[in-house]
Amino acid sequence: MLMKTASQSLTEQLSARFAERIRSRLLAPGARLPSVRLCAEQQGVSVSTVVAAYDQLLAQGLVVARKNRGFFVRDASLNAALAQTPKGPLATKTIAKRLAEAGARADTVVDLAPLGTWSTAGWMATRQAPVDATALIRGMFHKVSNKPQPGMGVFPSDWLETSFMPTAVRKVTSVNALRDFSLQYGEPMGDSGLRRALSQKLSALNVHAVPEQIITTVGATHALDIVSRTLLRAGDCVMVEEPGWAVEFARLDALGMRILPVPRRADGPDLEVMAKYCEIHQPKLFVSVSVFHNPTGYCLTPGSAHRVLQLAMQHNFHIVEDDTYSHLAPEHATRLSSLDGLQRTIYVSGFAKILAPGWRVGFMAAPPDLVERLLDTKLLATLTTPALLEKALAWCIDQGQLRRHAERIRNRLDAARARSVKLAIAHGCTFAAEPAGLFGWVDTGVDTDALSQRMLDEGYLIAPGALFHAVRAPSTLMRINFATTQEAAFWKVFARLRDAVK
Repeated sequence: MLMKTASQSLTEQLSARFAERIRSRLLAPGARLPSVRLCAEQQGVSVSTVVAAYDQLLAQGLVVARKNRGFFVRDASLNAALAQTPKGPLATKTIAKRLAEAGARADTVVDLAPLGTWSTAGWMATRQAPVDATALIRGMFHKVSNKPQPGMGVFPSDWLETSFMPTAVRKVTSVNALRDFSLQYGEPMGDSGLRRALSQKLSALNVHAVPEQIITTVGATHALDIVSRTLLRAGDCVMVEEPGWAVEFARLDALGMRILPVPRRADGPDLEVMAKYCEIHQPKLFVSVSVFHNPTGYCLTPGSAHRVLQLAMQHNFHIVEDDTYSHLAPEHATRLSSLDGLQRTIYVSGFAKILAPGWRVGFMAAPPDLVERLLDTKLLATLTTPALLEKALAWCIDQGQLRRHAERIRNRLDAARARSVKLAIAHGCTFAAEPAGLFGWVDTGVDTDALSQRMLDEGYLIAPGALFHAVRAPSTLMRINFATTQEAAFWKVFARLRDAVK
C-alpha cells in the first residue's frame, strides 16, 4: 500500500508507480487504467489523489483520456509523429499520413474528421495490431519481486543449475582453442561438430536431416526470423495458430506481414479455417507448434498433421515447425517435419529453455533447396554464430549430459504440474486444456487484464490471455508456468484479488 512520506506525496507515489509500469511495458500501449474510483479502492487512497496522479501521467504524455471511457496508455511510437503535426483545416490528413508513417493503420484513426484544429493531447490513434509482446519479454528482465513469477516462460534458474556446463566450457577453451575462437569467425552454417550431433539427435525424433541441412542460430527466435525474412515479403499472408506465442505475432507484424489467425484445437489447427485462408489469401507460410503448444499444451495428432501437409502441397506454402519444447516431449510425438521428410517443412528448435538461456543457441533443419537462401539471410544479419558455445553444447550432447539433464527436468516438472493443478482447482479455476508440458491454460472467470494489474501490486507478473491473440481482446484465461505456481501463497493472493475483481 502507498504511504505518505516527507519526500513524496501519495499522488506522486501513485503516478510514479504507473509511470514505471508503462515505461517498462508491464502496462502495454492501449491498456486501460483502472477507473478513478476503482483505483482509489485498490490503492487505499482518495479519489482526488487518483485524479491528481492521472493528471500527472497525462502531463507526462504517458496516457490519454477518452471521454466517457477512461484513461489509456499512449503508444509512445506515435508521439514523434503527432508532436510535429500542424494545426488547421488540413490537420486531419496530415495526422493520418504521419500516423501511417509511424506504423498506425489508416482505418484505426478515430474522431479526426469532424475536428478542424488539433493539439497533441486532443488526439488518439489506436492500432489493431498484435499485442505488445515486449510486455512479456521485458517482464523476464524487469524484476517485479523475489517471488516465483507465474507468467514467466522459462524454468526457474535453480532448476537449470548444472555442474557439467562449466566443465563443457573448460573442455573447449584451451589456450590455443580460445585464441582461434577469438581471432577468426566460426563456420557460417555453425560448428560442424554441433551440426553432426544435432543430426543424430533429430534422427531419434524421426526427423532425418544430414548436417548440411542444419544451420545454427542465436536461439530459436532467430531461426524463426531468418525463415520469415527469407521466404516472405511485406504484405505476404502468414497463418499462425491462435492462441499462440505473442512474440511471433508481434515479430511478423513488425515485418509487415498480414497475419491470419488459425484457431488451435486439441488435435491441431482448425483445418476448415486453414482451407478457407488458402483459397482466399494464398498464404506463403504456416507457423505451428506441434508438440506442447504454447499456451495450451496441446499436441498434434497424426490425422491432423496429414491434412495440414496435404494443404501445404495443394496450395504451395511452407510450414515452419517450432519445436522449442522438444526436450520435454516424448520422442514419438507427432511432428510435421517427421511425416513430411523436410520437403515443405522447416524444423526449428533451441536449448535456451532446457539448458542455458544465456547461451542462446538454436538451429533449423531445412529442405536442401532452401539451405543456401537461409544461410545468406543468416550471414547478412549475424555473419556467424558463437563457435565456443556451440562446441561446448556439442560436448554436452555427445557425452549424454543434455539427455540426463532433460530427464531430471521432466521428472521435476511432472511433480510440479501435479501440485500446481491441484492448487488451481482448489482455488476455483478450471483448465481450458488438459494440463501438459510447461504451461497451463487456466480459466479464471474474470478479466485477466484487470487482474494482472492487481497482481503486480502484490509482486506477481501473470500472463493474461489477451497476450496470446493476434488482436488484443478481453479474456478470462491466463497462462501459468507449472514450475512457478506450485506454492499455495500465490494461489491465496490470486483468489483474493480475483474475487475483488469480480
